Amino acid sequence: MQLASSLNRRYIFLLSLLAGMWGCSSAEISSYASNQPALVLEDFFDGQLSAHGIVKNRSGELIRYFNVEITASWDETGVGTLDEHFIFDDGEKQQRIWTLSKQADGSFLARANDVSQPAQMHLSGNALFMDYVLTLQYKGKPLDVAVEDKMYLVNPNTIVNESVMRKFGFKVGSVSLVIQKQS
Repeated sequence: MQLASSLNRRYIFLLSLLAGMWGCSSAEISSYASNQPALVLEDFFDGQLSAHGIVKNRSGELIRYFNVEITASWDETGVGTLDEHFIFDDGEKQQRIWTLSKQADGSFLARANDVSQPAQMHLSGNALFMDYVLTLQYKGKPLDVAVEDKMYLVNPNTIVNESVMRKFGFKVGSVSLVIQKQS
């Protein structure tokens, strides 16, 4: 009888663990296909934009905040450039330049000066998902972190962006920001 009770507890524990893992699973990009307004990169990322965000550590504590001025343009071959100038609350300044290249299937490949490999951008409806490895400076040394980036167009002039940063599979921080087109 005691053996059956022990097996039941293990079975219930295993089911609870699996249910928790399913609850944490990430939504697929395709689930946003019918969301409007649809995100068209060439339309939203064109001209002057600004972004305002926060950085949290792995415990969820706010550790930095920042503002970004972005100049976005597209050349005659359809290649986009996002020239981002960051100013952090402690006065630190950074620049990241993204280059966006449209692929034959309609997706985009994104490259940046501090991103080690080109990142595939997945678009559906109002959403854009992108995973990449970003090189950050940590205590004066370069540190590569995996970034899971999710952007949602909430109106024609505003994107909400959520990013989770991981090292060795463990969450080390997150970034939340709002990107706005300037009139």
